[in-house]
Amino acid sequence: MSAEPILKNYYIISSGILLLAIGMFIMHYEKKRPQTREIVTLSVLSALAVVSRSAFAMIPFFKPMMGIIMITAMAFGPGAGFLTGTVAAFVSNFIFGQGPWTPWQMFAYGIGGALAGVLTKRKIMEENKRLITAIIGYLVVQLIVGPILDTSSIFIMGNAVQENYLLTIYIAGIIPNAVHGLATFLTLLLMAKPMLEKLNRIKIKYGMAGGQSYEI
Repeated sequence: MSAEPILKNYYIISSGILLLAIGMFIMHYEKKRPQTREIVTLSVLSALAVVSRSAFAMIPFFKPMMGIIMITAMAFGPGAGFLTGTVAAFVSNFIFGQGPWTPWQMFAYGIGGALAGVLTKRKIMEENKRLITAIIGYLVVQLIVGPILDTSSIFIMGNAVQENYLLTIYIAGIIPNAVHGLATFLTLLLMAKPMLEKLNRIKIKYGMAGGQSYEI
């Protein structure tokens, strides 16, 4: 199977994902009428996610960025998580390199953030306390975010991609995804409680009623 037709259409894929991100942003915030404070807060959290990826660039596959995105989603909801994930992936690639894999990374991190927000709203991550929350974060990366990121490899391989090659890519990605999951696990285990406490104070102080409260 040649990847050439896919490579030619990756700009269409990018546009579709960007439209999805914008659509979710509008749907999420249309009902809330967000304050400037909330937009600024999400911008700062997106920047923190980018910095967390850059800070550990010397350790292969160890990226705490997904943990920061999940914490954002737990505090402000699925839409904010998806938006932060897509923005953080796009902006961080100005450091690590833009390419046809970028939309897949945007989608993967966005989905991971949105899922964390949904699980928090349903009290799944909250009720199971800090350790279980961190374990769920690891599983989301290992089973969902990682395989989506692995799919972007077909763009890097180009015409070298052969039939059934995706299975090989997914198998090869088990260890890297485990390391990525470990970074997410540690970020949630160590940072979720203090960060969520501070974010909840910010929401209360500045009347960000649209965000969701979270105790861990």
